[in-house]
Amino acid sequence: MSSELFSQFLNGLAIDSFPLLNPTLSFKDYVALDLSINNIELQTIDVSSSEKLALYIANHIAKNNASVAYGGYLETRNIYNRSDYFNTSEEILQRNIHLGLDLWIASGTSIYSPLEGVVHSFKNNTNFGDYGPTIILQHDIQDSRFYTLYGHLSLSSIVNLKVGQKFNKGDEIATLGDASVNGDYPPHLHFQIIKDIQHYVGDYPGVCSKQDLEFYKHNCPNPNLVLKL
Repeated sequence: MSSELFSQFLNGLAIDSFPLLNPTLSFKDYVALDLSINNIELQTIDVSSSEKLALYIANHIAKNNASVAYGGYLETRNIYNRSDYFNTSEEILQRNIHLGLDLWIASGTSIYSPLEGVVHSFKNNTNFGDYGPTIILQHDIQDSRFYTLYGHLSLSSIVNLKVGQKFNKGDEIATLGDASVNGDYPPHLHFQIIKDIQHYVGDYPGVCSKQDLEFYKHNCPNPNLVLKL
């Protein structure tokens, strides 16, 4: 399936998908958040500090009378500069372009499966700035197979999990972790759609370099095709 047809397919699934967060939240409870290098407000924020970034995000949510901040797909971000896991001496190879959609909300928040799927894999990715506990679901819908990734979860989310375990649409699959386990970030969900999982198990790049952007744009389409935020 071409990337264009895959995007159309995902767009069609949005009608019957279940919200990732509490379904009683309405669209007015969500506010867009820009964490890109283009946000001049961040020039005065130490984004390497999870505490200071958390305060900035909390203030943004409160100022907009919202409950959740969301965004980040294909944003170029400075936040990854703090970690050797993403850095390289060559600028074109530096991994700083975000491939998922983030939902910023309190730790312990329940995460629900938007579609029926089975556990492909899971892992605690413990590099500094990495996902922490991560779950990848495999979806086989209308003769098409794709994957969804859920990063920055709580440790308890993967304790009793099993590969092949089925989740129905709307089932709780995890809860969010805090900075002590989620790669040292303010609590949030990294949600990513993956067309071809390649050889990855319990992990998949959520941030890419400028050099690799074209491949990942096609393999990881905008999650908002399904979420419709």
